[in-house]
Amino acid sequence: MIRQVMKLIFMGTPEFAVPSLKKLIEAGHEIQAVITQPDRPVGRRQVITPPPVKLLALEHGLRVMQPEKIRTAEAREQFEPLLKSVDACVVAAYGKILPGWMLEAPRLGCINVHSSLLPKYRGAAPINWAIVHGERETGVTIMQMDAGMDTGAVLLQGSTPIGETETALELTPRLAELGAALLIETLEKLERGALTPQRQNDAEASSAPILKREDGLVDWNLKASEIVNRIRGFAPFPGSHTFLNGQKIEVIKASAGVGSTTEHPGTIVETSKDYFAVACNGGTLLRVSEVQPAGKRPMAVRDFLNGVRLTTGMRFGE
Repeated sequence: MIRQVMKLIFMGTPEFAVPSLKKLIEAGHEIQAVITQPDRPVGRRQVITPPPVKLLALEHGLRVMQPEKIRTAEAREQFEPLLKSVDACVVAAYGKILPGWMLEAPRLGCINVHSSLLPKYRGAAPINWAIVHGERETGVTIMQMDAGMDTGAVLLQGSTPIGETETALELTPRLAELGAALLIETLEKLERGALTPQRQNDAEASSAPILKREDGLVDWNLKASEIVNRIRGFAPFPGSHTFLNGQKIEVIKASAGVGSTTEHPGTIVETSKDYFAVACNGGTLLRVSEVQPAGKRPMAVRDFLNGVRLTTGMRFGE
């Protein structure tokens, strides 16, 4: 069968969106324009940096548009004719909520690549919260966008297991590739009329709100396994930090330890050359093996203990 070429607008910003745009280009679809976020300052030196999607688009000679705002009369005047001229608008982690006129303008509407198995984990950080909540499986949903927050009809889904120690940083590129492949399959079936949109069951919905820096503060009143999931889910942002004698320490790697304790949560109960163990809720133990002291690089606990003396009975806390 001859593949149907579609005229598309692509909207995306971070690395997660890159495989989807790449697959669309490889499939021969006509990308009329790529809409992405403006260049932003990045890192400690605040170097103005273009989004990853922009770099790929320019590499392939695609038209790039970077509006600061899209919910204005000026934006509508600029973009509505363009959107009405295409078959569909593909959205992958663009970073802003689209106005109604934008959703309705393309012939087939706006199609979103969302990194969860909807209706679970609607919102800005589905990959992170799936790990934080201890999910064993997640996936990608290709969705027909509507005015709600990830509430549109499901077009296609694909699932994948989450590794026991897998972090959000590791899971994200896997889901990006899965989503890109599903996107191409979706467009082919959609154009052939071989897809029936499935309405989401709102009663099964859960939220994945945007991550905040304060989410990264380690709560020692959680069980050790719950803290481990948060360390994995909050990598690299907002990270997982605690305080010792007023000094901030990032916990990079940790595992749930064997055994139990009656010590108060946050208390160091064991130290060794390769780890230290901290009491958590329910008498559980967190074995910390890698940390990052404030202003320094991540290091193994072995190296950390060369410069800091930890003794049992010391307590972490704000």
